[in-house]
Parts: sequence; structure tokens; C-alpha cells
Amino acid sequence: MKDISDLFDLTGRTAVITGASSGLGANFARGLAAAGAGLVLAARRSDRLADLQRELEAQGCRALTVPCDVTKESDVDNLVAKAMEDFGRIDILVNNAGVANVAPAEQETAADFRRVLDINTTGTFLCLQKCGRVMLEAGGGSIVNIASVMGLLGIGKIPQAAYNASKAAVINLTRETAAQWARRGVRVNAIAPGWFPSEMTTEMFEDERSTRFMQKNAPMGRTGTPDELLGPLLLLASDAASFMTGQTLVVDGGWSIV
Repeated sequence: MKDISDLFDLTGRTAVITGASSGLGANFARGLAAAGAGLVLAARRSDRLADLQRELEAQGCRALTVPCDVTKESDVDNLVAKAMEDFGRIDILVNNAGVANVAPAEQETAADFRRVLDINTTGTFLCLQKCGRVMLEAGGGSIVNIASVMGLLGIGKIPQAAYNASKAAVINLTRETAAQWARRGVRVNAIAPGWFPSEMTTEMFEDERSTRFMQKNAPMGRTGTPDELLGPLLLLASDAASFMTGQTLVVDGGWSIV
């Protein structure tokens, strides 16, 4: 039997993280670094990536930054090429890049709907596909897609049809690619967060009425803290979840069960 701590050890592995320039993505990077992984940090805002790189390197983590728009296939190709050039391997992908658009369905424009799906779903697929090819050739790897509890249910009071549709698509993309690649050593799982403070949710967390709404509808009576996503992430990224694939871990304080 392996030592329990060894199950979560990522020393010597390389993790690619999209949407790493702020919020949950930056916190995912810190968690993976603490577990020993080398990091490839990807996002559109290179200045913020540079700040995070300096922070992580000061703590002894090897980190590479690559500006990347996940909707551009050439950018994703470059991301994978740079990761392989610098590290020679990709063991973990955290597919975190995403946006939202709050608007009633009858008013949401087709352009806005397509933009959200292009980033949240097509961008997720491109990164999964390109990194997945490297993992398949190597005979193993772990992909963690960041979905949302909004991909499992509807709320109505926060109208965002495009976002909810995009995250539902990510959940079933996770299942399908997991089924395709399971016998080839690549695991694909997802995390579906509930309400967490992030750049995307800043306005809600700064509004007292919205905060009460988020808290009262969760059986735990509160919202999550970013560190509460690190346990599920490290589980899925590491050997601790070696017999898990195609699953979506819901981390929402019970929001989706009532």
C-alpha cells in the first residue's frame, strides 16, 4: 500500500492551467505548486501571469507563462508547444478559462451566446484535445475541467442561459472524452463549484442582497472559500483518483441537493 501522502504528491509532474491570471485559476496554481507540480500558466493577461509566476518561483516552484486565448486554435497549439519545449511533458490540465453573461434569455443576443460558448465550451474542448493528444501519446494523464453547479440546474433569478448551457456541455464533454480515453490511460473529470469569490462573482459578493441569496439557499448557510476547491482538485489531478474518470465533483455547500 502506498503512503497516503504519496497519493497526492505531484512532484515531477507538469500541470497546464488556463484562466490562471486571477481568481480561482491563480489559487489552483498555488495548490498544485504546493503539491510539487511544475506549472504552465495560461491566460490572456500576461502582466498578471507574470506577477503569479514571480510569486510561485519565490516559493521554489518552476513556472512558465504563456499568453493564450483559448478560443484561438493557434494560441492553444502554441501553449502546448511551449509546455513541451520547456518541460517535455504534460501530466495535468486544469481547464479553467471561462466567462459569464447575465441577461434574460429573451434579451440575450446571439453574439453574446456564441461568445460564452466559444470560450467556455469550444475553448475547453481545444485545450482538452491538444493536451489530451500529448497525454495519449505518453500513455497517461489527468484532465480536470472546471464546470459549475449551474451546469446541473437552473436558477432563474440569475439569468444566464449561455453560461448554464456552456457548463452543462462541459459536464457531458467530460463524460464522453473520459469514455473514449479510459483504456488509454487518460482520465477526464470535472469540478462543479457553487458560489465562490472570484473575478466573475465580484459584483454578487459585494452586494448584500445577493450575498444573502447565495447563503440562504445553501444547506451549509454560506458560500465557499477558494481553498475548499483545492482538495477536490488535488484528488482528481493525482494518483489518489486513479480509478475515477468521467465524474463531476460538486462542491457547492449542498446548493444542488435542495
